[in-house]
Amino acid sequence: MENNNKTLITVETVVNAPIETVWDKWTNPEDIVKWNNASDDWHTTRAENDLKVGGKFVSRMEAKDGSMGFDFSGTYDLIKRNELIEYSADDNRKVKISFSDANGKTKIIEVFEAENENSVAMQESGWQSILNNFKEYTESKL
Repeated sequence: MENNNKTLITVETVVNAPIETVWDKWTNPEDIVKWNNASDDWHTTRAENDLKVGGKFVSRMEAKDGSMGFDFSGTYDLIKRNELIEYSADDNRKVKISFSDANGKTKIIEVFEAENENSVAMQESGWQSILNNFKEYTESKL
């Protein structure tokens, strides 16, 4: 992923699950709607995922009280099953997600270009919260 003088933010976790399970929970729309939120007052109401280079994805994220919502969407640039996903969000930011085996567990590292509306700290916190929700959800399904 090129830097192009943009601020890069990194979040990571280790999921106590094999890489194949982690990959499936990360990419399956039926699972995405169950973990893809940064706080308990938000949820993902719809997810679509065409997991191939040039394929599109969209997650509809909404406040549970109905006060606001948005689509987070983009196009896949590179996919290596059980190893790497790179995509361009529709706002042209680049994201790289790597999956690696850590003695039967799976390490996930997400690197993304910061946007300009929210502070870097807020973005890092939000993306880390989503990643933590993913970890909790995936481990609860074993």
